[in-house]
Amino acid sequence: MKAWLLSKQAPIEQHPLDLVDMPIPTPKSNEIRLKVLACGVCRTDIHIAEGDLPLHTSPIILGHEVVGVVDTVGKQASRFTPGDIAGMYWLHHACGRCKYCLTQRENYCPHITCTGWDAPGGFAEYVTVPAAYAVPLNGIKKSAPDIAPLMCPGIAAYAAFMLTGAKKGDRLGLYGYGPTAYYALKIALHLGIAVYVSSRSPKNLQAARQDGALWAANTATEPMPCRLDAAILFPPAGGLVEPVLAQLNPGATLVMAPVSASPIRIDNYSTNFWGRDIRTLYNLKHQDAEGFFALVNQLDLAIATHVFPFDELPNAMILAKQGRLSAPNAVLRVAKP
Repeated sequence: MKAWLLSKQAPIEQHPLDLVDMPIPTPKSNEIRLKVLACGVCRTDIHIAEGDLPLHTSPIILGHEVVGVVDTVGKQASRFTPGDIAGMYWLHHACGRCKYCLTQRENYCPHITCTGWDAPGGFAEYVTVPAAYAVPLNGIKKSAPDIAPLMCPGIAAYAAFMLTGAKKGDRLGLYGYGPTAYYALKIALHLGIAVYVSSRSPKNLQAARQDGALWAANTATEPMPCRLDAAILFPPAGGLVEPVLAQLNPGATLVMAPVSASPIRIDNYSTNFWGRDIRTLYNLKHQDAEGFFALVNQLDLAIATHVFPFDELPNAMILAKQGRLSAPNAVLRVAKP
């Protein structure tokens, strides 16, 4: 099979991924094999390729927004049959035995393995995945390139939203507005929650209004018009934490979505933090994936996708890094259904 292999980290502009011929993987008894139809290009793929994140396995096939057709099923993988459409996301496997796994919190499992970091990902013609961690996609009414981005920003948006505890009638603030915030907005609107968006980008603010936000502005220059019942902070900007907390009602939760952030400082505990919670989005769990895809067909999703041929992955990654994509999401088309 053809696969894009990362052997040595380097700036994306130096083309650190090589297109190589590799043996088609054979699934273990608890695994399925996917013939990859599409795989999204995520910012995390770029961080791994360039060395912002350390290599866990070398060489490695990147890509964790995977949609494919099941073509081989292991003897113990009865959950799927050949011909099914299935997906892979960041969580590849967890131990199933630790206190976290036994309480449905496998995202905290100390033995977690991640797709495209610890285990081979979807920038290849075939990939294997434990059946228990694959996502059934047969009923999803979208094409493979449109489903692929849902496997990361879509699931992450659902996970972050669930951490807020927001309910119908609440007011949710989204700070930063990219693809993940877009999916969070659509989930909230579907559930009867008013959404308020803050962004420094006039283009993103206009998009947020068109997507259904009740209010959208830059809170650095225009104050939030009301107190919020929950908020999600997307930029890795620790300096925004206290200003966002100051806009929350007592009892509200602020969810921090970035993997890392600049230093956080809270000067006025009693006024701005007391009675409020901060939670962080830490990996993803299987409940997040299945919960999100149970909603997908009910959501009004219309975000654009820039689709690249399989052999143009390096160009796709460069454009994604430099912010020069023609659409918010970049997807690699690997094979036709």
